[in-house]
Amino acid sequence: MNYYLYKAIDADGTMVEGFIEGEDIGSVYGDLSSKGLYILSVKKANVAISYLKKVFASRKIKRRDVIEFANNLSVMLRAGVPLLTALEDISDVAENKYLKTIIADIKRQTEMGMRFSDAIQLHKDIFPDVFVRLITVGEETGHLEKSLSDVASHLQRMEDLSAAIKRALIYPIFAIVTTMGALIFWLAYVLPKIMTTLKEMGVKLPLITRILLHVSDFTKAYWYLIPILPVAFFFVLQVLKQMKGARYYIDLIKIKLPIVKLVVYNKLLALFSEQLRILIVSGLTIDRSFNIISDVMGSEVFKRAIILANESISSGSRIADALREHKVFPPLVARMVDIGETSGNLDEQFAFLSDHYLKKLDDISEKMGKMIEPIVIAVIGVLFALIIVGLMLPIYDLITQFGKAG
Repeated sequence: MNYYLYKAIDADGTMVEGFIEGEDIGSVYGDLSSKGLYILSVKKANVAISYLKKVFASRKIKRRDVIEFANNLSVMLRAGVPLLTALEDISDVAENKYLKTIIADIKRQTEMGMRFSDAIQLHKDIFPDVFVRLITVGEETGHLEKSLSDVASHLQRMEDLSAAIKRALIYPIFAIVTTMGALIFWLAYVLPKIMTTLKEMGVKLPLITRILLHVSDFTKAYWYLIPILPVAFFFVLQVLKQMKGARYYIDLIKIKLPIVKLVVYNKLLALFSEQLRILIVSGLTIDRSFNIISDVMGSEVFKRAIILANESISSGSRIADALREHKVFPPLVARMVDIGETSGNLDEQFAFLSDHYLKKLDDISEKMGKMIEPIVIAVIGVLFALIIVGLMLPIYDLITQFGKAG
């Protein structure tokens, strides 16, 4: 797939430009023309630059902007305002110019006969999969305003949760960065000067001091690796995540890794429960709901388990029994689903599970800083203790030599 930079004029006479993906320039012309644009120019763009610009533009639109869009559109539709009119009004008052452009494009596509959900999907870098799926359900069931309200509520809960986790991680991250800076300063500048003085005085350096000296030499020679390695690791991880097989094992590690699993695993269980509740309340069948959930979970481990569970359900198994077959679902989930199937209030049980795991996540986010803080302090203490011991031992030997000489 190639990237192309285009300039065109829309139906309102406004100049628009941006990047678009396409097999070749002919398909790009076709796509742009189908959007009702009068094309001024199209040229092939550098893949890396265009991708980065597209990512940068998507970062300009925050999750809260998407939430506000969904809430406003839901309110206007409930008030009886036609969809196209509502989109135009929201676009006119949108403060974020990037979002304004996106909404205008969605309106234009819908006006030309495209389904609203399909127009939303054209901007999948802005709207998450769950947004598109729930909007599709809303169109099919005739309750678009409710689906918009549900997805806004869901995204808001995830936003609040992410904010709580970030707040909990501020201190540990600050402590780690500060400690790394102090260590690099000691290893690269302070330690070598002291060691040079001790060597000139003929002091025999103990093993721990020699090790520190080697680390110091390495730090001075390859200091540039310190910022490069984390960035390289991040990019390699992103490449691996594009490979389905590797993505499964990365997701598996996430729900197995100590501390990390507390957040990731409980978040996935909360997502699974809440999204299923919304879909069931919308009137979708269990198998259709499971199909949708498997595509929006964001975890290959959960996706495989949900697909296999859905196959068992389609073959006649009860939902609770199908979930019990997979260890990724804890006993509580199967037990509450069993109660829901028996009593006929499955949506209420999924609501309970969603609230339970979100509450658990809130508690974890509050305690996370306190959990990580002693670990960080212990690691910092050990590292600086090693440096102090490495410095004091040769100095002690030097003092001993002076004592004997005296």
